[in-house]
Amino acid sequence: MPEIWFPNLGIEIDHLSRTAFTIFGLDVYWYGIFIGLGIILGTAIAMRYMKKIGGNPDNVLDFMVYAIIFCIIGARLYYVIFSWDLYKDNLMDIFNLRKGGLAIYGGIIAALIFGVFFVRRRKLDFWYMADAMIPSVPLGQAIGRWGNFFNREAFGGFSDGLFAMRYQLSQVSQSNLNTDIINRAVTVNGVEYIQVHPTFLYESLWNIGVFIALILLRKSGKFKNGIFAWYLILYGLGRTWIEGMRIDSLYLFGSGIRVSQALSMLMVIAGAALLVYFKRKERSQSEKADRTV
Repeated sequence: MPEIWFPNLGIEIDHLSRTAFTIFGLDVYWYGIFIGLGIILGTAIAMRYMKKIGGNPDNVLDFMVYAIIFCIIGARLYYVIFSWDLYKDNLMDIFNLRKGGLAIYGGIIAALIFGVFFVRRRKLDFWYMADAMIPSVPLGQAIGRWGNFFNREAFGGFSDGLFAMRYQLSQVSQSNLNTDIINRAVTVNGVEYIQVHPTFLYESLWNIGVFIALILLRKSGKFKNGIFAWYLILYGLGRTWIEGMRIDSLYLFGSGIRVSQALSMLMVIAGAALLVYFKRKERSQSEKADRTV
């Protein structure tokens, strides 16, 4: 029987290992490989664009070298803070990244904080750098989400829709399941499957769309200093919708509020506020220019 199954699409995957290969007795996971590929491709695209507009692509590379470190730290801290019950009795597990536990929003927040210090130190314009680099972010996220597929995580509740996905119950972490999914498990030829929304796939496809939209908006030339704002809006909208389907969401200190969903809504609001700000600033500069003429 297949390990992974998309019954309504007729797709069956007989075997899919979390481990890509082993070197010196250490397993290298597909999760890390996909994240690495996303970072490399995103950095290359940002460097190419920076060179195209006459900037220094080394600024992009230098930023990424340090940002990767801060992103990992931020992603881990975010996860640990909102999953404190898992770590409070064994603090050393906080440093065991091989057990998983990274949250993309923690990485984004850390990258933004580091970015502010980076551009100040290099005497660069923050919005110039942000607009040059931000389209690479959803592309990297789209690639990285496939690591969740190999890890059999980041899925949603029960689904019988077109994209419904089945995982063998024995291969999924029980901490990622709820009663509804277990009760709706299906047994085929003696093998028990859960059937869920492949939210990793939804977000990957959404992020590809965001990447394309940002590239087109940037090429139009109508949104100077606004591409970053559009990322906040477009990614925030998609993540708000998709996060509502997931069953492994982190919650705000025991409340019923999904942390990532709340942050996504704030991103949309912040992005819209930035667009208004840039529009008013552009109008003010235009009026000032007209008065001087």
